[in-house]
Amino acid sequence: MTRFTFAYWCVFLAALLPIFCAGLAKWGTFGKPRREGGFDNHLPRQWLANQTGWRARANAAQANSFEALPFFIGAVVIAHQLGAPQMSLDVLSFVYIVMRLLFIMMYVTDVALVRTIAWTLAFSINVVILFIGYR
Repeated sequence: MTRFTFAYWCVFLAALLPIFCAGLAKWGTFGKPRREGGFDNHLPRQWLANQTGWRARANAAQANSFEALPFFIGAVVIAHQLGAPQMSLDVLSFVYIVMRLLFIMMYVTDVALVRTIAWTLAFSINVVILFIGYR
């Protein structure tokens, strides 16, 4: 019987990260009039492009989360297909999600060095996931 593994749940969580970042970038602006800087749902990309500070960094974290997503999805699917040890795959997938969350937090709070370390660790973990089932 096929089942939805914990690693697959991590893929689902990774797919939600860009949405979380977008919501964070827009946080607190929905009730505000557009003329006062409130979120403009008529031109959302333009509004986001005009943001500065932590809102701009949250939007950049959104873009990076979308960019990282295909590799993570592919790595998890390939690892499953190659018969990777499930417990190892689940743990690595969880650690990947933790690193991506740390990356987002560090990006938004402008802690560049820790952000880069978190990105590098997440990418490295993803490479390990890709090859964990390789024999």
